[in-house]
Amino acid sequence: MLKFVKHNLESITDVEIYPIISLTIFFTAFVLFTVWAMTYSKETIEKVSDLPLQD
Repeated sequence: MLKFVKHNLESITDVEIYPIISLTIFFTAFVLFTVWAMTYSKETIEKVSDLPLQD
């Protein structure tokens, strides 16, 4: 199964850049989300966490 995929990917020019691009996008999104989560105010987090308990 893998040799069919490998054969198709070898025919694409500059195919080795796609994993690098996808890793960069994932890492950037992960870092941005982590920074956003760490800088979120505690009051807002407590307010949102109490929403399911309110009537």
